Amino acid sequence: MIKRILLLVAMLALLFGVFWGTRYYYTWDAVSEEERSTVLLERIKTVAKLVTVEGYFSEVYDYKSYWGYDFSPFRKKALVRVKARVSVGYDLDQMKIEAQADRKRILISNLPDPEIISIDHDLDYYDLTQGTFNNFTPQDYNKINASAKELIEKQARSSDLFITAEEQSNEMLEMIRFIVEGSGWTLEFVPRGANQEAPGLLQ
Repeated sequence: MIKRILLLVAMLALLFGVFWGTRYYYTWDAVSEEERSTVLLERIKTVAKLVTVEGYFSEVYDYKSYWGYDFSPFRKKALVRVKARVSVGYDLDQMKIEAQADRKRILISNLPDPEIISIDHDLDYYDLTQGTFNNFTPQDYNKINASAKELIEKQARSSDLFITAEEQSNEMLEMIRFIVEGSGWTLEFVPRGANQEAPGLLQ
């Protein structure tokens, strides 16, 4: 009987030692994470785009969805802070440049209008509430992301970004004119919307 008790005490002491020994390396609240990713380059496209102005926006987007009636068990809502950088500039792919060496003249036509080049935005979900019968799905998060980006785009279009981009482009063109005329050439621009069919244009 005494041997059994001593054996039990020895086993308990061994388990206690193992417990405290492993606890030195591990904690109860340790979380194991595993991440995998696959990055594929689908295609490469050459572009000629000029960014002349950037705008920084911060908006609060309130999203709510419910089934049938706006009751807590059937409702889900999110309060999202959207921070974005909007780049406005010009797509120069269609712009044409003709160099007339005999007349020492450079003619630029097909001047583009300013447009949104890119919208880089981040979402901060700082209030998520979902009902018992209405939970958030991946489609909801995608919809919130798309709606937030659309909201930023509307704000950008109603701001002074496009006016500022036009002013910046005028300054840039005047700088180009100064450099060209300093070399003994002349620089001319064909107004937007004008039909200009000139042979030998260089893109």
